[in-house]
Amino acid sequence: MLNSFFSGTVTPHSIGQSPSPSEMSADHHSEPPVTANPAPHPNPQPRRRRIVVAMTGATGAILGIKCLIALRRLNVETHLVMSKWAEATIKYETDYHPSNVKALADHVHNINDMAAPISSGSFRADGMIVVPCSMKTLAAIHSGFCDDLISRTADVMLKERRRLVLVARETPLSEIHLRNMLEITRAGAIIFPPVPAFYIKAAGIEELADQSVGRMLDLFDLDTGEFERWNGWNN
Repeated sequence: MLNSFFSGTVTPHSIGQSPSPSEMSADHHSEPPVTANPAPHPNPQPRRRRIVVAMTGATGAILGIKCLIALRRLNVETHLVMSKWAEATIKYETDYHPSNVKALADHVHNINDMAAPISSGSFRADGMIVVPCSMKTLAAIHSGFCDDLISRTADVMLKERRRLVLVARETPLSEIHLRNMLEITRAGAIIFPPVPAFYIKAAGIEELADQSVGRMLDLFDLDTGEFERWNGWNN
């Protein structure tokens, strides 16, 4: 028994040790594992453009309303925030009710909801427009005093280097207003006073408002196609 044991070929496997990879290949003739090619990932669908629209209590509520209508026609996803004074101004200046205006937006956020998605820089947005923008809101954005969702979201736009347009409605302007506008422009925002273009020879306020809204959305590379552009002197 012992002679036959020692006369045989002693392998690591026979004395309780694990065989080497080469021995496993020789003994078992195993085929290498086949690795399947991973399925290609489908191309993600491009998301809709997304813009935050904020309305404050400054006069010019129709501009915010027309802005929402234009963005809806352009298939841009809108996130609306309205102050309580914006709602009061809408009822006073227009034939719309605040509920009708909110229905124009894809998403509506309460101005006191500081946990809304738009309050975070991780929320993907293509920009924000405050229309109309009161001097109070302008001052809050300038100072970084984020006491409501409008000023907080505007602060996010600035820190994330995204487009922020403030449609400032006030006249005449004090040094405080001008200083705030200058500093916030240096921080990256765009001040857009809705100055009417008289060269279009508008038949009424509606055409003037359409022209202002069209120029506002030009700043986001969006063309409403609903206003006359300057093409030189037309005799």
